[in-house]
Amino acid sequence: MKLLFLGDVMGRAGRQAITDHLPRLRDQWDLDFVVVNGENATSGMGLSGAHAKAILEAGADCVTLGDHAFDQKDMLQFIEHEPRIIRPLNFSKTSPGKGARLFTARGGRTVLVTQALGQVFMKRPFDDPFSALETVFRAHPLGGQADAIIVDFHCEATSEKMAMGHWCDGRASLMVGTHTHVPTADAMILAKGCAYLTDAGMCGDYNSVIGMQRDEPLRRFITGMPKERFQPALGPATLSGVYVETGSDGRATRIEMVRQGGLLSQTGP
Repeated sequence: MKLLFLGDVMGRAGRQAITDHLPRLRDQWDLDFVVVNGENATSGMGLSGAHAKAILEAGADCVTLGDHAFDQKDMLQFIEHEPRIIRPLNFSKTSPGKGARLFTARGGRTVLVTQALGQVFMKRPFDDPFSALETVFRAHPLGGQADAIIVDFHCEATSEKMAMGHWCDGRASLMVGTHTHVPTADAMILAKGCAYLTDAGMCGDYNSVIGMQRDEPLRRFITGMPKERFQPALGPATLSGVYVETGSDGRATRIEMVRQGGLLSQTGP
């Protein structure tokens, strides 16, 4: 299969990048399945139902969330009626929605999408992501119930992401990190066939401070004093993520970083 994963959509600029580029990329790259992390798509904090619909209509097969999953309160109800939205497995045992789901991709093949939150340097304590994912992997073995498995690990620490990648090797088609909004340059296929990237980056304006307009973050770094709320940057956005091809056994055979539009150097398959 040909899979595309796109990193954190950041505000209006990120949504516009999805609308502008994703329909073309689905056709141009002959994609079988597309996952988009949308947890910052609404004003940089969470995802509204309306903006989730727009991302899905632009060509996403599934939208993952993150630690800001329910910052937009209408998502509490929306996720119960929209199975294409995936929240973190280990967010809370009482959270609405699902943290893993099996989807039917083009040609009738099955793709499992799941997401977990890391524990290192995160603002809130979350349950162990490894044990949460273990239950999912046992229920949906790669090459069995699932023709491909995509893991979105929403996490701050690069070390924790790399540890998760090695732990997922042989059990997932792709383990990709999200959350930090900066794309890393370590796309690779691990020893047992899991495609890996520490962070997919963001779909947003990189002439910013991780997607926010520069003035207020700079003021806080320089003076230590807040003055205004952070606001998403509104310049031309780069769509950032990773492209993966899998074989008949669900293991990755190719991985390429993706950057389309905006300021960053352009890459793709």
